Amino acid sequence: MSIKQQVRLIKEGKISVVDYVKDILKQSAKINDELKCLNYFAKEESIKRAEILDKELKQKTNGKLFGIPITAKDDLCVKGMPTTSGSTILRNYKPPYNATCIEKVLMEKGIIIGKTCQDEFGFGSFNTNTSLDFERPLNPFDKERTTGGSSGGAAAFVQKANFPTVALAESTGGSIVNPASFCGVVGLCPTYGLVSRYGLIDYANSLDKIGTIGKTVEDAELLLDIIKGFDPLDPTSIKQESKKINIKEIAIQKEALDVDKEVKDLFLETLKKLKIKYKEVSLPLTAKYAIPAYYIIAMSEASTNLAKYCGMRYGKEEEIKDDFNEYFSKIRSSYFGREAKRRIILGTFARMAGYRDAFYVKALKARSLIIQEYKKVLKDYPVIATPTMPLIAPKFKDITKLTPLQNYMMDILTVGPNLAGLPHLSVNAGFISKMPCGIMFTGDHLGENTIIEIGKKVENIS
Repeated sequence: MSIKQQVRLIKEGKISVVDYVKDILKQSAKINDELKCLNYFAKEESIKRAEILDKELKQKTNGKLFGIPITAKDDLCVKGMPTTSGSTILRNYKPPYNATCIEKVLMEKGIIIGKTCQDEFGFGSFNTNTSLDFERPLNPFDKERTTGGSSGGAAAFVQKANFPTVALAESTGGSIVNPASFCGVVGLCPTYGLVSRYGLIDYANSLDKIGTIGKTVEDAELLLDIIKGFDPLDPTSIKQESKKINIKEIAIQKEALDVDKEVKDLFLETLKKLKIKYKEVSLPLTAKYAIPAYYIIAMSEASTNLAKYCGMRYGKEEEIKDDFNEYFSKIRSSYFGREAKRRIILGTFARMAGYRDAFYVKALKARSLIIQEYKKVLKDYPVIATPTMPLIAPKFKDITKLTPLQNYMMDILTVGPNLAGLPHLSVNAGFISKMPCGIMFTGDHLGENTIIEIGKKVENIS
């Protein structure tokens, strides 16, 4: 059942919101016990919210998400609800305000039932970089495999739930479409600036985008339509509306075919079933420079954003016994995870005087060239198709054998659209060895409607 159908049943008075939500919470508790999807389970808050909605229902109050359970990634601020971005350094932090996207969900009468698990501050492709406070989420299809990251908890929960639900997620370099592919759900990442970032705990300001994960393209689209729009609280948010272009022929990226053979075969088979013309195009700059440019820019911005977590005003606090430098070092050493420390060190190095021109400035120039390369292709083709990930979800035991660089290379297909701020959508294309595998469609800026259209066609043939 779709979200729209469920909302219709609730509005017709055929279902008590309180009874419905209590049943949902029972099911959600079982899902969380099995898959470790949630950093915080908002049981009491959800019941109180349902009681309010039951009263509003009698007054014929409208809302596109009336009574629908929504999960939010743990880097999105929810008033009074623990919000940690998956980090011990933010343990017990409860925001005094809501993120703009949360406010919009509440205005449409949605219910935030929990905060989903993620890599610490979004630092990871496998959701294994969780802090000591949280367990890593497990893939619904095989508990020995990763959910993907960093929005892994959201994707796993949406897949496992047998009730209408949709998740608020966030992407910096692929954190929406990556877990969507590994968990067999729909991941929709919008144009940079289409959704306000106010209330998002930053990873990298020029790259972060709030998007949606749903069971279907329709559900993911519905939530995006609700949360998008200009926000005076976010100077990077935009006023333009998404546009739609008729699809006559699409492009497939030549370099993206250098993936596992089974992934490639499924990708090409899906395109064949779509019965749409496609042409192979090359994006050589993206293939060569997207990964290094992305990680230099992202880590540089992350090291700046995380500087405030020093044990004074922001982050975990302790009694100050030594001088400030020793105190700051003690707090950051004790409460940041290993990957966070690595990215802080690398990012600080890349933007230091003497190295800034050699690394950070060059990465920005490469980013500009990558954007130009994408725009040139998208001028002739409204959509670029690629596999979402180069492989199916790997097993945890295999991930432990990867070097940091090999971990970063897993984002080879997703960092390009994120660097360019382009909208992209992952839809399940089928299964390989009983594990889901996604196909990704990238459109021009504000081309959400175009990629959504082709995503729905993939659903119809799957």
